[in-house]
Amino acid sequence: MQLNRQVTRILARSRAQSRPVFRPSHAGRILSFRALATQPEASQVDIPPVPKQSRWKGFLHFLGRTTLVTLLGGAGVFYYITQRERSPGSQLPFDETKKTVVILGSGWGATSLLKTLDTTEYNVVVISPKNFFLFTPLLPSVAVGTLNPRSIIQSTRYITRHKARGVAVIEAEATDVDPTAKTVTFVDNSEIQGATTQRTINYDYLVMAVGAEVQTFGIPGVKEHACFMKELADAEKMQKRFMDCIETAAFPGQSNEEQERLLHMVVVGGGPTGIELSGELHDFLEDDLKFWYPELASKIKITLVEALPSVLPMFSKQLIEYTESTFKESKIDIMTKTMVKEVRPNSVILQMPDKSTKELPCGMVVWAGGNKGRKVSNDLMAKLPKDQTNKRGIVVDEYLRMKGAEGIFAIGDCSVTPYAPTAQVASQEGAYLARMLVQTARKESLEQKIPALELDLRNATTDEDRKRIGDEIEAAKGQIAKVKLRPFHYSHQGSLAYIGSEKAIADLPFMNGNIATGGVATFLFWRSAYLSTLFSLRNRTLVATDWIKVKLFGRDVARE
Repeated sequence: MQLNRQVTRILARSRAQSRPVFRPSHAGRILSFRALATQPEASQVDIPPVPKQSRWKGFLHFLGRTTLVTLLGGAGVFYYITQRERSPGSQLPFDETKKTVVILGSGWGATSLLKTLDTTEYNVVVISPKNFFLFTPLLPSVAVGTLNPRSIIQSTRYITRHKARGVAVIEAEATDVDPTAKTVTFVDNSEIQGATTQRTINYDYLVMAVGAEVQTFGIPGVKEHACFMKELADAEKMQKRFMDCIETAAFPGQSNEEQERLLHMVVVGGGPTGIELSGELHDFLEDDLKFWYPELASKIKITLVEALPSVLPMFSKQLIEYTESTFKESKIDIMTKTMVKEVRPNSVILQMPDKSTKELPCGMVVWAGGNKGRKVSNDLMAKLPKDQTNKRGIVVDEYLRMKGAEGIFAIGDCSVTPYAPTAQVASQEGAYLARMLVQTARKESLEQKIPALELDLRNATTDEDRKRIGDEIEAAKGQIAKVKLRPFHYSHQGSLAYIGSEKAIADLPFMNGNIATGGVATFLFWRSAYLSTLFSLRNRTLVATDWIKVKLFGRDVARE
């Protein structure tokens, strides 16, 4: 080992000694520096210049940084809003000195009222058999699997927990209203019930926002054999029955005649709901069923039945013709001036325009037309026969106050107004009533304040106090005079409808006229309008995600 180490050291020394080392002298270094200093400037051009960055590359770098910052900022804001919505703060408790407002229902009118109402002025109680708000315009999308049912509902407690004062939410059905004693009786009709299933509470103001039921016009077989399109359960039931018809038609041994009957879908009602449901069914057929059921897709047929001379009577003639031509291209049959006389298990009986009767074999009938009042509304109207003479709903004045009753308001489909019973009308009625109730509370507060000030004025001992109290009284009277309740006026924001094939129609007010448009661009506007109308960021995110999932993966054809 020692011998190897000595040999290694000797070889290292020999290598070091064999390398030539050049060490310039001090004079040599001075001459070198002088030579460099005296070289002409032209010799410096030989040094390659630093390449300049192009403007396009700089723009791309700037755009990338801006995009990254925007995405990170947007994600941060999105996370902040979601956490704020999930974690509502503390609320004021019920105040016995405040009046009580009882709201019956959780639809468009009731939800708009809750969202706008200043709860610091009232104690608010909500009674509804559903503890959620349903975004009904997108219900046809749920019926064919375009949207998840949970995506278009929002818990009522989400709205009430974000109010300044606590709101009591009771999942129950109102069965009786006593306008004389000012009481509401409600029962728990859920599957699981406790020891107490019925209660009666008092109210100072009652808001009837119970909506309406499906009007069947007494036609035999509609309730027993047809599907409705009013509630979330209706859309889920229709989706199950539709897929049941398809799978039954695919059963081995079915004749061609029976397959055509099972795959014939009849939609009754030429309003927006019936039109949109027909369009969604067509999209389901073209986008998904043709690939998963190629042997049956050509036999699926959609027929729209309308008793009026045309579909979509609330739209312009130009858009009606555009819808009819689009349906014709999509091979959707439209039968106008045709009335349903009976719905049977395997067919529907129609009265044709020439008054003749025709039996139309079909696998499913969807009823999307007509409203009628609920039992609680009808019972209340029966207690006031002199003022409530319209069988279509509760008669109200221009301030939405129920005629013949004190302290009762009616909004939405359960009331009778000069306007059509649409979600847009109900929403504006709810917002209007919320503002009116707040103005009424402030006016009553000022009116109660004046007698106390007048008593203080009589007991005042100095001129300064008398002047101060007198000024307060005059100011309160001036504020009372400024509170003027204006009658409800509906502002039409336009009408939208989806007609299938990624096309929509819109009839929008502009200046003193209307803008009628239809097509793919209108379809994008239709989607953006509905996204912005949804009540929460959660709903908007879920609906947008469902649309993206369907675009990428298609609709699910599996059934429970």
